[in-house]
Amino acid sequence: MATRAQRAVRRTDALSKRRIVDAAIELLDAGGEGALTFRALAAHLATGSGAIYHHVDNKDDLLAAATNDVIAHVVTEAAADAGPREAIRAVALGVFDAIDAHPWLGAHLSRTPSLVAMPQLFEGFGGPLQALGVPEYAQFDSASALVSYTLGVAGQNAANAQLFPPGVTDRAAFLGQAAARWTRLDPARYPFVHKVAPQLPEHDDREQFLAGIDLILAGAAAPAP
Repeated sequence: MATRAQRAVRRTDALSKRRIVDAAIELLDAGGEGALTFRALAAHLATGSGAIYHHVDNKDDLLAAATNDVIAHVVTEAAADAGPREAIRAVALGVFDAIDAHPWLGAHLSRTPSLVAMPQLFEGFGGPLQALGVPEYAQFDSASALVSYTLGVAGQNAANAQLFPPGVTDRAAFLGQAAARWTRLDPARYPFVHKVAPQLPEHDDREQFLAGIDLILAGAAAPAP
């Protein structure tokens, strides 16, 4: 039975798809996709499931809306007052940070490429690529490379954050252990790995990610052979 306070919330705070999506994102951030159920969402919003179904058809519809909302915000924010190269880097880094903040986001994007979020990403990269003067024949391949790289690296980064063993919370210490394992490998077989191992504990993930974006842009702008 609903309490008087719950009934007051229902009367004074009209339910909208905007409120539903915001609440869904909160549940997803707190507990992942498993935490997003219509029962949990109804409790979070102090409403009934029927009111939610008036705005969204099912959980997949809700996940799509949440994903599209986050990506739309990233692309819109990045497009403001930036040159084309800076806009591409801003979109890429915005997605990288969004997937880091919302680990469920990368998995859902990879699993459901037909989402509206995908055209949003292609538009966020494609317009600036045109402005950079990338040849028309190379624009689609360049945009695809940027999308694939961004989602792949961002998703892997978010997954890596879940790999810390129990009791280990310091990133540098965790990577230091990995670097130590690298240095124990046969240097004759892994000479490059031995050379770069000291850089592993202190490298900046975001800066390294942007270095990859710059490499793609350099290739996109290069003249055809």
